[in-house]
Amino acid sequence: MPRELTPDQAVALLRPNDRIGLPLGPGQPPAFLAALGERDDWTGLTLSTALLIAPSDAYTHPGVRIVSGFFGPLERWLATDGHNVEFMPADFRRFGPLAEAAAPRIVATVATPPDAGGWCSLSLHAGGTLDELRRAGADPDRLLVVETSPHFPRTHGLPPGYDAGETARAAGWRSDHRHALHIDEIDILIASDARPLALPETEPTDTDRAIAEHAARFIPDGATLQTGIGSIPTAIASLLAETPGGGYGIHSEMLTDGIRRLHQAGKVTNEGKGILPGFSVTTFAFGSQELYDWLANDEPPIAFLPVGVVNNPTLIGANRRMITINGAMQVDLSGQVVADAISGIQYSGAGGQEDFVSGPGTELEDRSLLCLPATREKNGETVSRIVADLPAGSVVTTPRHQVDVIVTEFGAAELQGLTVRERGLALAEIAAPEFRDELRAAARGA
Repeated sequence: MPRELTPDQAVALLRPNDRIGLPLGPGQPPAFLAALGERDDWTGLTLSTALLIAPSDAYTHPGVRIVSGFFGPLERWLATDGHNVEFMPADFRRFGPLAEAAAPRIVATVATPPDAGGWCSLSLHAGGTLDELRRAGADPDRLLVVETSPHFPRTHGLPPGYDAGETARAAGWRSDHRHALHIDEIDILIASDARPLALPETEPTDTDRAIAEHAARFIPDGATLQTGIGSIPTAIASLLAETPGGGYGIHSEMLTDGIRRLHQAGKVTNEGKGILPGFSVTTFAFGSQELYDWLANDEPPIAFLPVGVVNNPTLIGANRRMITINGAMQVDLSGQVVADAISGIQYSGAGGQEDFVSGPGTELEDRSLLCLPATREKNGETVSRIVADLPAGSVVTTPRHQVDVIVTEFGAAELQGLTVRERGLALAEIAAPEFRDELRAAARGA
């Protein structure tokens, strides 16, 4: 049985130069991280994580180093303010093997209080940490710290004994993927009253709506959908919820409010989608309090599975009519996509974008959509996001040979199967009108 401690008591067990492994975003333990900030003797504490959302004064301590695989607003602020935060390039699917290689002495997560059988649901996050949580709990030289709160919704994986099928087994599926930790696995148990961070819902802009209209024509009835983070993918899902059509399946790294609306509108059936039928598949949920309340009602058949399963390109591509929807920041005329850094400065991370671009690439009925506004403001000037050449220092997130469809508010460019010159001309046609002539000229010279 675990030791039941307060957050301060748990933090007192750490060494001044320890290493802590933390899940991405919604899996982070808020009270435990806040208590780290109350201690002031850190000399070499390393936090390995991604998308920090739980606040803590520890992040600005000179003896604390943060290694993040996905920057969010908190990491961006810490980096800008000169604190010790570094980006570790890796797509989400590699977080599990990297955690195993690092083997931090402390691994911590948030979960629900144990049920009658002693199981603590991992709630909003499965991600790449489940195996490492269990390894830490089984190792007498390591500590598994679990913070439980009744405000986190109890969610589930797949039912015990579920047969995921031959394709899933060949891709590494294991039948013991239970989305929970048993109380007997846990070393330190912290009871808190923390609530999950709720993202405020934003009203889609006219540009978002125009992009959604162009994207929607690539989404047939019965498609299996993935939507990434951001206002544009959410606007597309919301549009599908409000218009005719349906019979959709869900196989998405992130569960969003847009996907919730699709469910609530009766548009999701998950029938005959090929992989894990009957369930909307995800690896983490992040959105409004309404999303969390909906999950807590335990009505939708949603399976939270490890990212190594959800983001496996083989499984993604095996879904019927797989349509993936993600964002971008900049595209050059050959189709190279910048999606996680601006002028070489880290903004977010690769996440699962490349997996969800490459996964649908082997079937003609599958499509991968990368969506972005045609322009942005830079130093008070409007500049094109579609450019002849990427600026020096740019970091390519998705290579040109994997890109299928680019969507702006001015239309969609289908790049798959086109030559470099043809790609450039197609992309010029969906740029903002004032930039088209120079982009056409650059494309003809390619």
